[in-house]
Amino acid sequence: MTNEELTIKISALQPALVVEEGQEWLQFHVDNKDWLALAKQLKETAGLDFDYLFCLTCVDWKTHLSMVYHLSSTLHRHTIVIKIKLAYTDPVVETVSGIWRTAEFHEREVYEMFGVDFLHHPDLRLLILPDGWEGKNPMRKDFEDPVNMIKL
Repeated sequence: MTNEELTIKISALQPALVVEEGQEWLQFHVDNKDWLALAKQLKETAGLDFDYLFCLTCVDWKTHLSMVYHLSSTLHRHTIVIKIKLAYTDPVVETVSGIWRTAEFHEREVYEMFGVDFLHHPDLRLLILPDGWEGKNPMRKDFEDPVNMIKL
């Protein structure tokens, strides 16, 4: 399926999607409230079959956070990127760990590093950092490291 055909098929699922072209993979911006429904459709719609979430991360823009999801279809060999803008002060998004099992650990990492709360996550707790680091979010640009005195 070409990028143009993918764009048409995915845009039909959620007409409010904003498409960003000119990158290696198609990128779609979706509203936070529409994300869970779109995620299910991307996996279950014949011809799309996005059955593999291979990367999930967060970007701190100082004014807001962006969730970035990389999805592939192992059947059709196409890949897309989904981006969701989150509030900086209270970043919350629905978990997709029930759709793609790989999201479970990725979401835990984003939770501890950026402070994003994943609603209905089955086991949202620190993954890498030791106890006592809850809520410190060392990948945020406003994080202050008292030992190394790093400021962004």
